[in-house]
Amino acid sequence: MTTQSSPTTDAAPGTPPDHGNDGGDGLKAGLKNRHLSMIAIGGVIGAGLFVGSGSGIAAAGPAILVSYALVGAMVVFVMRMLGEMAAARPTSGSFSAYADQALGRWAGFSIGWLYWFFWVVVLAVEATAGAKILNGWIPGVPQWGWALIVMVVLTIVNLAAVGSYGEFEFWFAGIKVVAIGAFVVVGLLAAFGVLPGSDNPGSGLAHLTDAGGFFPKGPGAILTGVLMVVFSFMGSEIVTLAAGESEDPQKAVTKATNSVIWRIGIFYLGSIFVVLTLLPWNDKSIVDEGSYVAALNSIGIPHAGQVMDVIVLTAVLSCLNSGLYTASRMAFSLGQRGDAPKAFARTTSRGVPRTAILGSVVFGFLAVWFNYQWPDTVFNFLLNSSGAVALFVWLVICFTQLKMRGIILRESPEKLVVKMWLFPYLTWATIAAISFVLVYMLTDDAGREQVLLSLLVAAFVVGFSLVRERTRRAKS
Repeated sequence: MTTQSSPTTDAAPGTPPDHGNDGGDGLKAGLKNRHLSMIAIGGVIGAGLFVGSGSGIAAAGPAILVSYALVGAMVVFVMRMLGEMAAARPTSGSFSAYADQALGRWAGFSIGWLYWFFWVVVLAVEATAGAKILNGWIPGVPQWGWALIVMVVLTIVNLAAVGSYGEFEFWFAGIKVVAIGAFVVVGLLAAFGVLPGSDNPGSGLAHLTDAGGFFPKGPGAILTGVLMVVFSFMGSEIVTLAAGESEDPQKAVTKATNSVIWRIGIFYLGSIFVVLTLLPWNDKSIVDEGSYVAALNSIGIPHAGQVMDVIVLTAVLSCLNSGLYTASRMAFSLGQRGDAPKAFARTTSRGVPRTAILGSVVFGFLAVWFNYQWPDTVFNFLLNSSGAVALFVWLVICFTQLKMRGIILRESPEKLVVKMWLFPYLTWATIAAISFVLVYMLTDDAGREQVLLSLLVAAFVVGFSLVRERTRRAKS
């Protein structure tokens, strides 16, 4: 299978890569270092952490910490591999462009379109989630109206300039980071009985074992927990796409890759640990109110529910903003490589891929409409058929890195500034772990549907790409 070089692969360290194309001036380095830093930090904090953690705790008890640690380790390893490639060859197509070079056109085409599909479906999910919160505050505007408003506003933000996306994401991510940081500090003080005025008795570490032990539902519940938390980590890789529009892509990627361990440790493991020290894992309020609201209520924080609604809305808007950015940049990269309409590769004078943004938004709007018209049929299919794409992306990154290491060493060894640990053994171990999760999902009713439908869509896209490539070769 032939491969095709990306126009961004030979960018010198410390300089913005050349994104030249036939339709405009190309992408521009409009993201500042502070934008990239906050995108990297906030990228791992999705609304799923705030909303979905309660059900994970109920399913596995305190052992959910092990589930988060296992998935967190997988993400750290995948990000290390991606960081190795992105630091050497920064490009807006990220892993799709690397798969194109290392595995073949079919791989870059397939994973690029699957990833685009994943994020445009996420646009509909997050727009609906945000609309529900806003409708609760101002019921005079219907939910579909709020969904339309947030989509339009964030579309305008992304169409303005990449700096607008970066600025919005800086503040959205900043609110999430400050909120989680404050929650961890205040929660730990309350858990150990040193927070003045706390309503929580402060049991220290007792709640980790006082309700049936650390494994109240058996060690097997750890795997159940893995299935419930794995998708809340999607988004860590966004910084490698955004780095292509920064002033110093190599530095940004290196910094983001090196910091992923403490980010996951504090925001995921740290915050869930706080919840489990403040309340017994089987406290009904964790599921009924949500884990973070229940924890704040146990301390006696006034209006905890309303405070968390604001934070969740921020996380939703952040995810929407990043989802639209990510989908459009992937579409732009596909257009550059001839795997999408050429119009997707055109940019405005401000370096904005307008057609790629609008194309992604149109599908996002369509998915929102499906969510209101046929939530249990058409939209449910879209949701489930994109559900396992995150794991497919991680697998492709692993296999791509196995090949790209040799390519980088041959062509530009001086750019190998970030290296995957214990290569290739840890890469293969990560492949085995991700494959195990996919196979284990087949034993779960909800997971089985996601894997099978996602495999069906993936098979269609891969088949289409292979036929397309064969036809192209026959004509040449």
